[in-house]
Amino acid sequence: MSKVSLTVNGKAVSVDVEDRTLLSSVLRESLGLTGTHIGCDTSQCGCCTVHVDGRVVKSCTMLAVQAEGSDVMTIEGLAPSHDASGATLHPVQQAFSECHALQCGFCTPGMIMAVAGLLKDTPDPDDQQIIHGLEGNMCRCTGYVNIVKAVKQAAVTMRA
Repeated sequence: MSKVSLTVNGKAVSVDVEDRTLLSSVLRESLGLTGTHIGCDTSQCGCCTVHVDGRVVKSCTMLAVQAEGSDVMTIEGLAPSHDASGATLHPVQQAFSECHALQCGFCTPGMIMAVAGLLKDTPDPDDQQIIHGLEGNMCRCTGYVNIVKAVKQAAVTMRA
């Protein structure tokens, strides 16, 4: 067993984990952050995408002990603030809603986290950059057309 200390969504946490425990499991099972979905456990689908120290990471490919001392952001921590109703959304979340870029919703948290990372690094992406930025994030409902629309809308909003 190891003690892992990290910051998750702005809050310092420490958890005891077996050395082989994945970051995705710690987020979901130890911390109750179930917005990080587990779809494949092989890094193929992207449902478990989070940000670790500002970089996009598939949390099913990272051991929790590798995140020691890191700053982790999950979908639950993406929105900049919340009002009393919890209605404040990040521009990417808002664009996904407005552009109907979610269908069953299973891939949505990972897609949104991947898009937020893409737009941080590439604020005005063209179609090819969007497609490349979403490689490794699968939508089994084939909602890619509206996802690309949402990325473009979020990019405009974030640049304004």
